[in-house]
Amino acid sequence: MVEPVAPGSLGPADGRTIWFTGLPCSGKTTLASGLAARLRRQGYRVEVLDGDVVRTHLTKDLGFSREDRRENVRRIGFVAHLLSRNGIVVICACVSPYRDDREEVRAMHGDRFCEIHVSAPVEVCAERDVKGLYARQRAGSLHGLTGVDDPYEAPINPELVVPTHRLTVEESIDQIWEVL
Repeated sequence: MVEPVAPGSLGPADGRTIWFTGLPCSGKTTLASGLAARLRRQGYRVEVLDGDVVRTHLTKDLGFSREDRRENVRRIGFVAHLLSRNGIVVICACVSPYRDDREEVRAMHGDRFCEIHVSAPVEVCAERDVKGLYARQRAGSLHGLTGVDDPYEAPINPELVVPTHRLTVEESIDQIWEVL
């Protein structure tokens, strides 16, 4: 049995969209997976919409132009909206580099939206480089890498900024948990 929560807090029957935004390799997927596991243990119904996974299914027709990136965020935001309005906690982990696109998704969700900036310096992300993106960009075989040769617009007023270069995964998830 799940304990009751205070008014305004996230309860097990409440749908929400938790939107992780940040540079490639900043830790969005890692935090999304860890948070999803914690929420499930507490009795929440959870779906994770990971940007890399979504691009292989829902948005595989899109490239990386500004308009395609915008459409990618719109599609992810729409699916998250449908799920969250039906009582699912949706965790979106996607770069979503443009502030106005994230604000459009926020407006669609109303008070069911929580934006979390997964923050790490580009140098740290390049050291992590789990996908080889930064190495390919340095080698000249990849152009338009967000935060390097394509813009990333950090959120102005996110519900939380998580500096993943300073915190462990567990410390980061604890901070997110407190906000929720």
